[in-house]
Amino acid sequence: MADGEPLSLCAREPHVPAERLVAEMVPPPRFDSVRFDTYLPDPNQPSQSEAVRVLEGFAAGLGEQARGGGRRGFLGLGRSKAPKVPAGPRGVYLDGGYGVGKTHLLASLWHATPAEPARKAFGTFVELTNLVGALGFQQTVRTLSGHRLLCIDEFELDDPGDTVLVSTLLGRLVDEGVALAATSNTLPGKLGEGRFAAADFLREIQGLSAHFRALRIDGEDYRHRGLPEAPAPHSDEQVTRAAHATPGASLDDFAALLDHLARVHPSRYGALTDGLAAVCLTGVRPVPDQSTALRLVVLADRLYDREVPVAASGVPFDRLFSEEMLNGGYRKKYFRAISRLTALARDAARLVEAG
Repeated sequence: MADGEPLSLCAREPHVPAERLVAEMVPPPRFDSVRFDTYLPDPNQPSQSEAVRVLEGFAAGLGEQARGGGRRGFLGLGRSKAPKVPAGPRGVYLDGGYGVGKTHLLASLWHATPAEPARKAFGTFVELTNLVGALGFQQTVRTLSGHRLLCIDEFELDDPGDTVLVSTLLGRLVDEGVALAATSNTLPGKLGEGRFAAADFLREIQGLSAHFRALRIDGEDYRHRGLPEAPAPHSDEQVTRAAHATPGASLDDFAALLDHLARVHPSRYGALTDGLAAVCLTGVRPVPDQSTALRLVVLADRLYDREVPVAASGVPFDRLFSEEMLNGGYRKKYFRAISRLTALARDAARLVEAG
């Protein structure tokens, strides 16, 4: 029985002030309560336990450096006469496949670092580049240079402009004493491969790589460990009924949503999903082109961060992207999106059953 008209993502056109972009640079709600001791390493993958050990030491070291001063006292409270930040990598880089817990570990590092929340930042690579777009380069440097730690999730380089921008930004922040931590499915020295003429930007890529000590984390996708296959898509009628029966759910035609995403900047996709209890989509079909696919990846990340279930009709989520896309330079992003949407589809099964 219908409880009310569902919401529509296509009817939302959020405007996000720059101040909100800065204030929201904290671990997303899904990772509010994670800590190192809530991470469960796979006993068959020793690299997972080793990553916990290294990151715990990294967090402790940031506290010691803060007490001992540093280039900016690591609190950004003015310059100190203490020795400059030591040479060598000033960050850690978690490299591994989908679902091995890299974001869990990155958020745990953020929580464990001894600094008030305003002195440490956490955001995806896309959110970081969006911040630069909103504030301008120099203001972004001034805003983040007082931080003790900058965590960058899902580090990817999609074009030469991002390569130069991020290389310059991180170099400036390291000079100011900011420690770095990042996650990716690609080793730092391999960023940009398959996407653009990475060889032409080798100097910038090598400069980025020099900032990090890489930690390889092996393992299978925890979202699929011991779980059944992704649920089959529902019918249009089931999805529509679930949307009407779930307070705070949205209901949209998939093709119309893809068109709407093209008119909303990806920096606003988080705000687009504010307050949603579930996302219901009818007529899911393979995405038509790469630009559309990359926008969908960002939306999938924001929905996953906020733990918003996704009920859908049409094709299964593992058929969203063409074979050409899954074999191309952005394949890791697409596989991550499939993994996350599959997890959210499982979460939505109860809503469909209840509807």
